[in-house]
Amino acid sequence: MIKEFTPEPLTDFSKEENRKAFEAALELVKSQLGKEYPLIINGEKIFTEKKIVSYNPAKKDEVIGVVSKANQELAEKAIQEAAKKFEEWKRFPAEGRARLLFKAAAILRRRKHEFSATMVYEAGKSWAEADADTAEAIDFMEYYGREMVRLAGPQKVTPLDGETNDLVYIPLGVGIIIPPWNFPLAILVGMTTGAVVSGNTVILKPASATPVIAAKFAELLEEAGIPAGVVNYLPGSGGEVGDYLVEHPLTRFISFTGSREIGLRITEKAAKISPGQKWIKRVVAEMGGKDAILVDHDADLNDAANAIVASAYGFQGQKCSACSRAIVHKDVYDEVLNLVTEKAKALSIGDPVNVKNNFGPVIDKAAFDSINRYIEIGKKEGRLVLGGNSDDSVGYFIEPTIIADVDSKAVIGQEEIFGPVLAVIKAEDFEDGVRIFNDTEYGLTGSLFARSRETIEKGREELHCGNLYFNRKSTGAIVGAHPFGGFNMSGTDSKTGGQDYLLLFMQLKSISEKL
Repeated sequence: MIKEFTPEPLTDFSKEENRKAFEAALELVKSQLGKEYPLIINGEKIFTEKKIVSYNPAKKDEVIGVVSKANQELAEKAIQEAAKKFEEWKRFPAEGRARLLFKAAAILRRRKHEFSATMVYEAGKSWAEADADTAEAIDFMEYYGREMVRLAGPQKVTPLDGETNDLVYIPLGVGIIIPPWNFPLAILVGMTTGAVVSGNTVILKPASATPVIAAKFAELLEEAGIPAGVVNYLPGSGGEVGDYLVEHPLTRFISFTGSREIGLRITEKAAKISPGQKWIKRVVAEMGGKDAILVDHDADLNDAANAIVASAYGFQGQKCSACSRAIVHKDVYDEVLNLVTEKAKALSIGDPVNVKNNFGPVIDKAAFDSINRYIEIGKKEGRLVLGGNSDDSVGYFIEPTIIADVDSKAVIGQEEIFGPVLAVIKAEDFEDGVRIFNDTEYGLTGSLFARSRETIEKGREELHCGNLYFNRKSTGAIVGAHPFGGFNMSGTDSKTGGQDYLLLFMQLKSISEKL
């Protein structure tokens, strides 16, 4: 009997035994730095001449690992092998597919600190952020395994005399999984295993900034016993390999998490029918946000400030759910701004290998340059209150930055920055705050801090985003409790970690027999 799903607990690093265990994991991962990882196609490990080199963003010259890089010839091989394997995998019992996920989750749980430590080095995550990432990866496998067991059971239909009627969920086919670098384990695991447990085979094209953690997960799946060819690990460039796979006639669906620009490009390419294509491709896309925390005049201001800082600067603001706009009622604007500034000053910047540092680097040179451009724009659009400085001499470090008195239509009030830059916007009243909150093309997450029940109920109805929170931060969705996905240009509202997610990778077949 499968026990009821419960979220994986986070590690308490205030306990000495947990700190020592994580330090040991960091040493283990450090001993593995520079290792070379192959492609995996139908179980075959393939080393190529061209490589993707993964660097430590906190020490930009330190090599985390070297990963073989696919070309179109290997992409063709991968999709052909995945298509062949699908004919077998789709008949594999759903309960058996679920048990494979439970096995993989158990292995990851035993190796939790090793995978988290890898993300500290490869993604620049703090201990706590990396630990939460790994816990969420475990949650996705545990949750989706249970969901597949539920969906594989009898589905309710209206009975008719003289007939037997059944509804069954069947998988789609070969999927292309394109995960992001910012949750390089959790989102990758959720996207991959959600598709696989539904009976599909996949080609996993990891983010080029974080291919090593992806390679380790591919190895873990092999250890768990997943058959060769079900998950094919294929790092490569988006322009050469990604586009080729998206446009391929054997591709049945594309699951993508990343920028609005690339998500729309994938959607456009997937909509075009290729010669020999027999289906309309599905696109499951999560494309970012311009999230806000709205603070009304009667809110607990200290709680609001804590939530703003946690949401804006957790993992250096490199989350699609990060608070990049603080919208504050004019009556408490100055007080909230002062509280947020003081709390942001207390963040400890540095190499996240040191547990004392809760604010690390941004992911790479491209992100570093882009965020700095936005800071320069923001200085002209508002008042620089904190930060604004950066240093890439050793790693890609940018200070927590606050720009106040920003107009809601300003560039930094509208565009996703994906870094530690907070725009603070004054609202005349709650209604004006709602207007500003909704005044972007995105609609992913957001929070309202208020005490009035009337205000909260208005917010419940009028604040337009996929994940709305009251009196808590805008980040940190928990699988099963907060199904995650956004509106408008934030994506297809796919609701990862929710009961409808696996349906995106299946189709419903109605079967009727006359008696």
